[in-house]
Amino acid sequence: MIVVTGAAGFIGYHVTQRLLARGDEVLGIDNLNDYYDPSLKFARLGRLNDSRFEFVKLDVADTEGMRRLFAERKPQRVIHLAAQAGVRYSLTNPYAYTESNIHGFLNILEGCRHNGVEHLVYASSSSVYGANTHQPFSEHDNVDHPVSLYAATKKANELMAHTYAHLFGLPTTGLRFFTVYGPWGRPDMALFKFTRLIVAGEPIPVYNEGRMSRDFTYIDDIVEGIVRVMAQPPAPGASAAEGTEAPYRIFNIGNPANCASIRELAQLMIETASEFPELRDRDQYATGKELTDDRAADAAVAGKGQAGDLFCGTKSGPDEKDAGEDVRGGRAVHGCAACSI
Repeated sequence: MIVVTGAAGFIGYHVTQRLLARGDEVLGIDNLNDYYDPSLKFARLGRLNDSRFEFVKLDVADTEGMRRLFAERKPQRVIHLAAQAGVRYSLTNPYAYTESNIHGFLNILEGCRHNGVEHLVYASSSSVYGANTHQPFSEHDNVDHPVSLYAATKKANELMAHTYAHLFGLPTTGLRFFTVYGPWGRPDMALFKFTRLIVAGEPIPVYNEGRMSRDFTYIDDIVEGIVRVMAQPPAPGASAAEGTEAPYRIFNIGNPANCASIRELAQLMIETASEFPELRDRDQYATGKELTDDRAADAAVAGKGQAGDLFCGTKSGPDEKDAGEDVRGGRAVHGCAACSI
């Protein structure tokens, strides 16, 4: 059995769907909170109609509930994707991050430790790179200067995972995701915000003149990376080059070929919308001239993208997207630590 936490979330839903498609038995956990409209989470769960899938509504921060679940179900592997996401939200709701991302992660580690879990794969974030200016970002870079509480909790997760790998021999792999997009995504992400504005015929505001760059990673590529990594628990010494003999690894998962500026993203969406007559005829799509800049917004470090097909998943749609075969570690480029997952 594989436990997937955050199973009703964007990435968790797609990972669960992939595991079920290949015949795995999956136990999904989610607290179905209202950080964004829970109806989207229920809709995702409604599509996971498979006899090999069981869902438990449970908060990973519920210590007793998590202890009981691990003791009773004895999962072989755990994919931990549940977390309090978002950067701006942490400015007004900081305790939600320590409760879910720190306390909740400790419950996961304890459950794995005491119940013989073969491998813990967990979501870190490209946000951990924080004030780092070295490009492209590498797992070997120093990440001691986070610029958000969210990023700090993800850095803490990496440290906690290493501690348990060292002390108890628990194989752990942390994955630093870079701006994930795709169908059934979170409504607070740029793609969905821009879409709502285009449909409403409103201008798209961009910050820092839209120069901030993000390494957009299609959801299928993220799922591919998670599934491949899960099948290969790190052996002791896997990160010997980093000065540790613990069964512990960290990987970047991104797509440097899809690194582009926010202005490029907005412009592509505008051009795509203009191809639909019902939008064009009703004059409910924004034009390039209507893109507005907010120079007062906090500036972000501009990433330098590499050549590639820009937003093939966005432009072609999920049915036409050819998920990449190469899971890239240590080569992802990301310019805005404030927008990562």
